[in-house]
Amino acid sequence: MAKYDPLHDYLRRQSLRRLDLTFREIERLLGAVLPKSAERPQWWANVTNPRTSHVQCRAWRDAGYKAFLVSGADRVRFVRIPLRPSA
Repeated sequence: MAKYDPLHDYLRRQSLRRLDLTFREIERLLGAVLPKSAERPQWWANVTNPRTSHVQCRAWRDAGYKAFLVSGADRVRFVRIPLRPSA
């Protein structure tokens, strides 16, 4: 199991369009402490380039969300990615 799989699984089960989680709540899900770099918005970047090292991004992107750090709050807002209509 990859480190961020529990976050992915949690988000997959959500039906909300938007939800906020504190760092503490995320750490509880992961069973591990977030790195110090999680305090920077770049760590929560919604990068889709497979050549980047942002493995954590796959957890929320593959669950259908984008992540946004809420400045000064040790909180992250996850916003559902709208489904594209099939052609």
